[in-house]
Amino acid sequence: MKVLYASSEALPFAASGGLADVAGSLPQALRNRKVACRVVMPLYGSISDEMRASMKFITSIMVPVSWRRQYCGIFEAKAGGVVYYLIDNEYYFKRNGFYGHYDDGERFAFFSRAVLEILPYIDFKPDIIHCNDWQTALVPVYYSTLYANREGYTGIKTVFTIHNIQYQGKYGRDILGDVFGLGEEHASLLHFGDCVNLMKGAIECANKVTTVSNTYAVEILDPWFSHGLDPILKDRSYKLSGILNGIDVKNYDPETDKDIPYNYNAKDFSNKAKNKAALQEIFGLPVRDEVPVMGIVSRLVSHKGLDLIKRIMWELLNLTDMQLVVLGSGDWEYESFFKELAAAFPEKVGLRLGFIPDMARKIYAGSDLFLMPSKSEPCGLSQMVALRYGSIPIVRETGGLKDTITDSGDGKGNGFTFKTYDAYDMLDAIGRALAAYADREGWQKLVERALKCDNSWGKSAKEYIKLYESVL
Repeated sequence: MKVLYASSEALPFAASGGLADVAGSLPQALRNRKVACRVVMPLYGSISDEMRASMKFITSIMVPVSWRRQYCGIFEAKAGGVVYYLIDNEYYFKRNGFYGHYDDGERFAFFSRAVLEILPYIDFKPDIIHCNDWQTALVPVYYSTLYANREGYTGIKTVFTIHNIQYQGKYGRDILGDVFGLGEEHASLLHFGDCVNLMKGAIECANKVTTVSNTYAVEILDPWFSHGLDPILKDRSYKLSGILNGIDVKNYDPETDKDIPYNYNAKDFSNKAKNKAALQEIFGLPVRDEVPVMGIVSRLVSHKGLDLIKRIMWELLNLTDMQLVVLGSGDWEYESFFKELAAAFPEKVGLRLGFIPDMARKIYAGSDLFLMPSKSEPCGLSQMVALRYGSIPIVRETGGLKDTITDSGDGKGNGFTFKTYDAYDMLDAIGRALAAYADREGWQKLVERALKCDNSWGKSAKEYIKLYESVL
């Protein structure tokens, strides 16, 4: 079985979020299970000279973008045993940042056409092209409308994964022909409301549609979660399934992690207390083993549940003996809130604004609790990383949070959960977690259960293989 994995970003070459983690890990897991999986992605200007030096130039071709024909260089690289094809066009990809440009529609229409145009030149005809999010949503559309009957292209199937349904690739209707190069006979595939919607087109044209957790696959049929696409998803529900993401357990391993002061594992995690003390020192907090440390590593935006935290955290810190360490950046409102909180509670709250990967690992390793009360969370990786490091998650039951964290009230779970999006329901879950921490013997058993949780890509890869086999 041959799979070409199309993504707008992938580790180790370029990353802005969780998609890059998935695109860097899932193909390796598939390859370990005898699936010939290769990755295709843009060659961004931000990719280092060191990485570029290891790339091999294959050839250059011209790719149609409606009435234009644009240069496309094809480079090959290897990472983690996986072959990557990097698509070069400096006009489109040598820019600051991957997304947010005025012509993103044209940039990723070019990339989607390039994914298909390069096939005769890379000596790899895939059985399946696996596409991800709106940036590659035109691949299934182009394949079904322009390529399916071409010599050398017949028989290819397409799978489309929704990582976050909030971002759909919406553009004015006039873009259909002038930029995407599609005629009015194909308009119904992409038209949705008063715009062209790329994700809608992929849902219509792909053979299978997946999303990144079982619960999220159900949630996006609900208007509260779907950002308008629920009618299309309900009509095409026979295509839809959820497969939970995993994490790279070699990358996130407290036994070998060089970014944490003291290493440990599930059999002997006594060094976790030393990491806690180191974390308290880093954030300028009193070093006290008996006080629980709660960690937050998050984008500071409302859908991550920050409004719930803002509502009850003053009350919580006033009434309880605990410490809070926060790492993240985002909306001014929430950055200001945590600054005020740190100023008001200097012995209880530590704050670092920004995205600092090594600091995130220190928080995972040094915190006792990990708070993640998201309004919506398609899958979420942070709660799985927290488990890997023995930091007990407190989460709202939504998306992948519900699928990975079970409440320990029965003595068997791996965290603490609450259902409704309500600040005082969250406060109740935090209260139960703090009470559990006071039972030192019981807490050690809970940490051990967390450390033994298996959220590796192995299970997910098996599910994707079953999906691919069903498509073929």
